[in-house]
Amino acid sequence: MSARATIAILRTDADVALAASLRRILEGIPKHQVGQLLIEELRCAQPESLPDFCQRARPDLTILIEPGGAPFFAKAVASGLKSACPRCPLMVVLPEGLAREALEMLEAGASDFVLPPIRPSDLVPRVMHLLRPHNSEEELVAHLKRVAASRQIVGKSPVLMAQLRKLPLYAGCHATVLITGETGTGKELCARAIHYCSRRSGKPFVAVDCGAIPGDLIENELFGHQRGAYTTALTAQPGLLQESDGGSLFLDEIESLPLPMQSKLLRFLQEKEYRPLGSPKARHVDARVIAACNESLEEAVRAGRFRQDLYYRLNVLSLQMPPLRDRREDIPLLARHFLEKYAAEFSRPVRDITEEAVKKLLNHPWPGNARELENIIERAVLVCDVPLVEGHDVELPASAADTPGISYQARKAMMVTKWELDELKRLLTSNRGNVSALARAEGKDPSAIRALLRKHHLRPIRESPHWHVTA
Repeated sequence: MSARATIAILRTDADVALAASLRRILEGIPKHQVGQLLIEELRCAQPESLPDFCQRARPDLTILIEPGGAPFFAKAVASGLKSACPRCPLMVVLPEGLAREALEMLEAGASDFVLPPIRPSDLVPRVMHLLRPHNSEEELVAHLKRVAASRQIVGKSPVLMAQLRKLPLYAGCHATVLITGETGTGKELCARAIHYCSRRSGKPFVAVDCGAIPGDLIENELFGHQRGAYTTALTAQPGLLQESDGGSLFLDEIESLPLPMQSKLLRFLQEKEYRPLGSPKARHVDARVIAACNESLEEAVRAGRFRQDLYYRLNVLSLQMPPLRDRREDIPLLARHFLEKYAAEFSRPVRDITEEAVKKLLNHPWPGNARELENIIERAVLVCDVPLVEGHDVELPASAADTPGISYQARKAMMVTKWELDELKRLLTSNRGNVSALARAEGKDPSAIRALLRKHHLRPIRESPHWHVTA
């Protein structure tokens, strides 16, 4: 960062008070952090005047206060600044209730945005970040392709690329992201890509499966506890929020959070503070929250199972991961990607897959999406002893797909159940019937695994020296 920085605050006549508040916060930044700070406040009446403004002021950062009820004006200003000052980052102050405009502002050229109430703890780190040299979008896209998580995002279908093009935009700001999509569509891969392409990449990425943690333990897992908070709390323990400080917290299956925990998560998102169990003091953590869900949160809100205010806080930026049946052109690419992966991992002679096998894959409905495809290709690689995977090597649960007289949703539910049953049997076998070992390997709570076993009427039986499963 240079020893001298110029920040321009663009406002309309109606934004005088908010502009004055921003100025007070910016003037409070210590000089040893930002150097000499020059703040220029001006009224922005016409987007056409922006080239002259950029030529005269040469700002290092522009803060645009979007006038309430005039989002088109703000987008025109953002686009004009992007053209007139391509190297100058733009932060937009969005009025309360316009969080849904955030994505459009980012696409119009904004680098970041803030929502009211404006606090120094929220504004100052973002300003410091934007005043530092930052990567161009082209460099960010190149980095997206280099990170380990993104190499696993395989495909070139238009529906997938429409979502992947958002990742560099999302990585460049600090807002919460909600990723929706069916199980196995790659939601966590996208969350990791956002994290590792962002300025937070050097800090932890902490993933939490909310559906695998019992409701009465989730608060302790996230927030931690003080010594003596409850009978067995012999020592203090930091929660996962503390572990993700400076990085990203990925909350998978967010719809599984109990309502009391939803209100506490909402408070953290609003105040950036939380209270460990048994602690009299609140703690502040700088963690970006990325959430994912398998079902429609809007329906959960209507059903009273999810807080509407939390939904809006999480859904500032959104990704909708398409199911595999909607991107069938990616199936051959994914199949060959998984084939190469497992052929190398298991030292198998398999090199490719025949057209007959590909056709068989293309005709499958894929209720388990890419994860189901990966499991099927893994099994095919293990049973195949020749260089090519043939059609008969690909074992698909086709009975439900071909059942006449049953609705699509019913067939899908049948196939999901069949896939879940087969996967449980495989995991039990590979872990020699040890439920605790299976839970550790899959990052699940043992009680959640036992609940699945009861659901499918499975029971691991030991017959020395082998384990097997009975239904």
